Amino acid sequence: MPTINLNRVEVEKLAGRKLPEDKLKDRISMLGTDLESVNSKEIIVEVFPNRPDMLSEQGFGRAFSAFIGGKTGLREYCVKRSGERVIIEASVKEVRPYTACAIIKNLKLDDERIKQLMQLQEKLHVTFGRNRKKAAIGVYPLERIKMPIYFRGINPKGIKFRPLEYNKELNGLEILELHPKGREFAQLLKGKKVFPYFIDAAGKVLSMPPVINSDDTGKVDAGTREVFIECSGFDLNVLKQCLNILVTALADIGGEVYSMEIIDGKRGNCKKTITPCLKPWRLKLDVDYVNKVLGLSLKENEIKKLLAGMGLGYEKKHAVIPAYRADILHQVDIIEDIAISYGYENFKEEIPRISTIASENKARLLREKIGEVLVGLGLIETASYSLSNKACDKKSLLNNELIELENALNQDYSCLRGSLIPGMLRVFSENKHNDYPQRVFEIGAVFSKGDGETGVCEKNSLCVGITGVNANFTEVKGVLDGMSRVLGIDYSLKDEALSCFIVGRCGRIIVNGKPIGVIGEVNPEALVNFKLDYPAVIFELNPDLMLKELKELKTK
Repeated sequence: MPTINLNRVEVEKLAGRKLPEDKLKDRISMLGTDLESVNSKEIIVEVFPNRPDMLSEQGFGRAFSAFIGGKTGLREYCVKRSGERVIIEASVKEVRPYTACAIIKNLKLDDERIKQLMQLQEKLHVTFGRNRKKAAIGVYPLERIKMPIYFRGINPKGIKFRPLEYNKELNGLEILELHPKGREFAQLLKGKKVFPYFIDAAGKVLSMPPVINSDDTGKVDAGTREVFIECSGFDLNVLKQCLNILVTALADIGGEVYSMEIIDGKRGNCKKTITPCLKPWRLKLDVDYVNKVLGLSLKENEIKKLLAGMGLGYEKKHAVIPAYRADILHQVDIIEDIAISYGYENFKEEIPRISTIASENKARLLREKIGEVLVGLGLIETASYSLSNKACDKKSLLNNELIELENALNQDYSCLRGSLIPGMLRVFSENKHNDYPQRVFEIGAVFSKGDGETGVCEKNSLCVGITGVNANFTEVKGVLDGMSRVLGIDYSLKDEALSCFIVGRCGRIIVNGKPIGVIGEVNPEALVNFKLDYPAVIFELNPDLMLKELKELKTK
């Protein structure tokens, strides 16, 4: 979790009241942050990754003020139109295709506020921006820029500028080799034919995202009164949320927010987007569901008051959510806010009214036993995310009907995975620098469409993969044989053409006449898609279906 140092005087000013130190410590901890220390000048806290809006004095003070009853309810922000434009050119499509931008005027900056702004920028880079991979932020003094601004891809050798805090001009490749920030983030542009640049109408370079600003046009100081802000990356929704966090923080210190027109010409249709948009949005809230989850009997007027204590609104059975809250995806997230506002210390402990005899879950015992067996056979366990994307699934030549997230934060994690095979191939692709052969396995959840409240069916899956010079069907079948013998399960194989495997070297795994998985040598096309240098063999099966065939599960 990111640790931030907050100016106590600034936080108390924003909160609208001062609390005794013991009360201050208690309330900060109950807000959902991990307090490290408090003194007369500074508050040091760890902020959970789901609340990037609290990574500044302004964001933290805003949330804390509502929580302690200083200024409760939904905060609204005014966005004026500037009429200024940022033009995204087609040349930037393959390197960093999107940007969200804004102008802030009438700022009153000093050294302390500049320090706060830099801390917010860097903490957002590391957390919300995934170390600048998903989002990179640039802040520039507006008076040094001539509009409109162009977001353009240029040969890295073809343009020079003086990077921030450096003594001479460098081209793009030289920055990656010589500048400290260039070396730190070189991997984000490595191998690209063009690098992205923000350039103003006078031809001056503003920055080379996601690496460094220009020392000429990208250096904010205490005399700066108006700034241009850009967030660039690969997912426009992520960039808009990141921009909203930044501009609302500056608005809270008196800045006036102005929108910009983003002209997207990279697809030839010159689509126009206006950013930022700070209008709150609504999410339906089921009062009965709230009470069921929390074990309370709250009425609508009580829920409205509790939501106001978290800076949210409530109208006509809908929670009204401010634009800077990037963490709210489902009404369960709203319920968590209600619980925090109600106070975890106010929930009463209750002893269950039923008596039960506990026992270990047999399906879990089986998974643990399988893990022990596979480790004994020389395999290494891996773990990958339950979220994936359609492109990864397509690269593995599978035809799963993936379940898409309604409010995905980025393109890489936009769907629930339907199989462990794409993740296994991705593991191989990202570990080509390690020794071969590579023998790994993963036990995890996969998802498909189903009945029930969510319409999603979750099942367990086991995937075993081997890659190396001599990896072949016989080797991976040997692992399946060894595991089956230890568990005491008989299986057979049924020849079947499967798109992700080589025809004639794959099939279905059958137990008691029922298919429980697949096995085979990975199709060369999939190997090329994942840039794998050696053959790979894989089997994937549902361990829970094996459980029905076990007469006895020995765990010792």
